[in-house]
Amino acid sequence: MTELPENLVTEDGECPRLPRKTLLLTEIFPPRVGGSGNWLWEMYRRLDPTSVVVVAGETEGADEFDREAPLSIQRFPLTLQDTGGFSPGGFGNYWSLARRLARLCREEQIEEIHCARVLPEGWVAWWVKQFTGIPFRCFAHGEEVNLPRGSEKGVMSSRQHRLMAKLVLGATHGMIANSVNTAGILKLDWGLPSSKVFVVHPGVDTEFFTPAERDPVIRDQLGWSLRPVILTVGRLQRRKGHDKLIEALPQIRERLPDVLYAIVGDGEERERLQQLVEQHGVTGNVKFHGALRDKKLLHCYQQCDLFVLPNRAVGSDIEGFGMVLLEAQACGKAVIAGDSGGTREALSLDETGLLTDASRSTTLAEVVLKLLTDKKSRQQLETAARPWVESRFSWDAVVNRFVAVVGGETKSGIMNSV
Repeated sequence: MTELPENLVTEDGECPRLPRKTLLLTEIFPPRVGGSGNWLWEMYRRLDPTSVVVVAGETEGADEFDREAPLSIQRFPLTLQDTGGFSPGGFGNYWSLARRLARLCREEQIEEIHCARVLPEGWVAWWVKQFTGIPFRCFAHGEEVNLPRGSEKGVMSSRQHRLMAKLVLGATHGMIANSVNTAGILKLDWGLPSSKVFVVHPGVDTEFFTPAERDPVIRDQLGWSLRPVILTVGRLQRRKGHDKLIEALPQIRERLPDVLYAIVGDGEERERLQQLVEQHGVTGNVKFHGALRDKKLLHCYQQCDLFVLPNRAVGSDIEGFGMVLLEAQACGKAVIAGDSGGTREALSLDETGLLTDASRSTTLAEVVLKLLTDKKSRQQLETAARPWVESRFSWDAVVNRFVAVVGGETKSGIMNSV
């Protein structure tokens, strides 16, 4: 059974409560792996369960997870083959979902809907509002609201999707952005007023993600032995930049022949990345761990020598924030991130980590070597990493800010986590 963290229970035994009974609508939700789903799970599981109903996408292992969760969770078929709101197939799917959701809202006496994204969840909520008048809010993560330039591909490269998003954004009660960078996209690209856009950064579970001493036994279990290990955690997508670090490995290996690049995560890029490893002759320097959770993931963070998220913009696809950077720093690790999207907000520049142009493998190799070969500089970043995260990104503080936002207790449109 997953229990509510003790530090979020008030003196009278209660935990934070949303001001209106709320339905959270999200396709991506545990046990399905995904940064946005984890963000929502970590926030909503800390709320008074009588104030929340979750409607999540169907996924393998959901029955067991839902039985143990401290929330009321229902599973709907939210993964749509046709996401067009005006195409015959897409319209039928959305109409059916919206009618079903409207019935549930009436049964549960829902007063507000929170949507994991503008599309597709926000579009479903837009229809529910037409049926019931129930207001809705949407979360924004960066890449899914970023408008493409020219011939770029992305969620919003479809004219139909852009029209759907425009209707959703015009009708939403408010937008909750995961970073100042994402908030800027909503205001500059979509024309939303500041009074409608709030920033609530994701947090990190500092009770779970903790530092640990170097452990030869665990390192052997991971297949790392005594080698210097660079770690990246995240879905295997182009914007995450695994390919650029693989391209940088020959240059890194010249100074550190035994270096190992540990990749935790799975996704559509895996086959291409494996081909790239062979192409650059670094098969012995890369280990694909697949998607990991819980203790296995924690051990990777704790036992690595350096954490790198070599993200870059790929067209309109950007890294909205970078929760994995917080997790690594909570484990006392120095971090390197690509200077793109919202990652600048997930570290303290030159205090807990470094930023670099991760679109260039030679530049990336240089900054990685700088920290791997200069133990003193790396340790200075490591020492500052956890205290910085604890002071700004604990989940209890994030949840309190979130409740203040949806309760209308903020004094301005932007509510930062710092």
